[in-house]
Amino acid sequence: MVVPELRPWRAARPHVTRLGNAVRPRLAAARPQLARAASAMKPQVKRLTTVKTWQYTTGAATAGLALTAVVVTAAGPWDSTGQRTAERDRAVALEHTGGADHDRGSGTTGAAPEPAPSASSVLAGLGGATNTVKSAPSGAALSDVLGPLLKDGALGSRRTAAVVDVATGKHLYGLGAGTALTPASTTKIATAVAALSAMGPDHRLTTRTALEPGTHELVLVGGGDPTLTARKDAEGWASLRDLAARTAKALKKDGVRKVTLSYDTTLYAGSALHPIGVDANLALVSPLMADEARTDDSTSGTAVRAPDPADDAARKFAAFLADDGIETTSPGPSKATDRAETLAEVSSPPLSTLVERMLTNSDNDIAEALARQTAVATKVRADFDGGGKAIRAQLKKLQLPVSGVSFKDGSGLNREDRLTADLLTALLAKAGDPDHPELRPVLTGLPVAGFTGTLTTRYTPDGAAGVVRAKTGTLTGVNTLAGTVVDQDGRLLAFAFLASDTASKDAAQAALDRAATALAACGCG
Repeated sequence: MVVPELRPWRAARPHVTRLGNAVRPRLAAARPQLARAASAMKPQVKRLTTVKTWQYTTGAATAGLALTAVVVTAAGPWDSTGQRTAERDRAVALEHTGGADHDRGSGTTGAAPEPAPSASSVLAGLGGATNTVKSAPSGAALSDVLGPLLKDGALGSRRTAAVVDVATGKHLYGLGAGTALTPASTTKIATAVAALSAMGPDHRLTTRTALEPGTHELVLVGGGDPTLTARKDAEGWASLRDLAARTAKALKKDGVRKVTLSYDTTLYAGSALHPIGVDANLALVSPLMADEARTDDSTSGTAVRAPDPADDAARKFAAFLADDGIETTSPGPSKATDRAETLAEVSSPPLSTLVERMLTNSDNDIAEALARQTAVATKVRADFDGGGKAIRAQLKKLQLPVSGVSFKDGSGLNREDRLTADLLTALLAKAGDPDHPELRPVLTGLPVAGFTGTLTTRYTPDGAAGVVRAKTGTLTGVNTLAGTVVDQDGRLLAFAFLASDTASKDAAQAALDRAATALAACGCG
């Protein structure tokens, strides 16, 4: 069984380039931090051994799990053995020694006397032909490692955990793993799997304009793309300016210079207001918005949002039309009829890219959009309730353990969401299943410890930076972490830790990070 290629996040945004450049000097300082972490934990955790750089570099590389921002955000390339060339460069930055020669003229740096190790050992761990990877950790060994760490009082009065061997799907460790707790933003893993399963990784979200016959009513039809941008440089995302320019060209061709402007948001149903109310973490859920209705230049995190995302996008669109010589009325809501002629359209990047952006940045607007898109794709009412039902139905269709779980939204902001550690690890294992390559963006979108997204400032200086890939979850009194590691024996492990009734966010996050670090540092096979 050979693990399919994992595709990196290809979104071409400025911070990607800056981050890639910024990472390089840090790589040399990233010499195996796991060794220090393991040493620090020896008084309370048994069976930890020093992690060798080649083990976790090669392991994560050959499982297709990028270790640094360079790998997460760069498109490749891959060399002939299936290892990203950026990872070979990283190995050069970490150490000037390497293992078996797999140089096949991939065109990467020649600074090191030898290239990074080849991929065979981890491919064996994931079902390949060779047998150099040791067996998966035993439950008893993982209990010795994780048990003391998960008893940390910082994790509150209720905590659950699960660890699964991705190659076999075997459940290796559990602590209340079937008990459903509030998952916070780890809910987005489920949303991603459901959306990719329902629509496929190549699906795109389209925003269009339609002209009603005989009326000169121009309708801006929202297609549910929260990444639609009004910025001058669209940087690879669908552009509202481009849509206006194409629309103006089509109107002028027909001799139309003045239109009644309307906008159509009927793709979604129900309330646009999330149950948490107006909040800087997300805009009203609308199928028509530009830049997530942000009123500043931010592209992630909290921000003040326009009170009516659709109206805001329509007014910006009207201004762009005016720049192109088309006069419009003040926009208002309407619905495009079946008789309306489509004049122009712009489409989002593939769903795989949207999923990766959602997971890396914990983007609530994309998450809620994907929940409703899943409902639309499966012919369920596209509101909060319908989105939750659609997600659960897709996971059940994939034969994932959904007993006791509940989805009230797609982002995890709703405290009434309930997920189990068993489900979260099963989702991650399913995303690594060679029979489901459409789910691979779930793994490639996970933040990289110490380098990308919501894990940028965690796991440094003494944690498993570059080794742990995980989705974070944070609400008041709730802290969660679910992702993947390659342990010292070369096994790709999926893990999920959920904690409720925590008193300190920082203390709880640190405790979760210690547990993930211990798992990566474990030679427990």
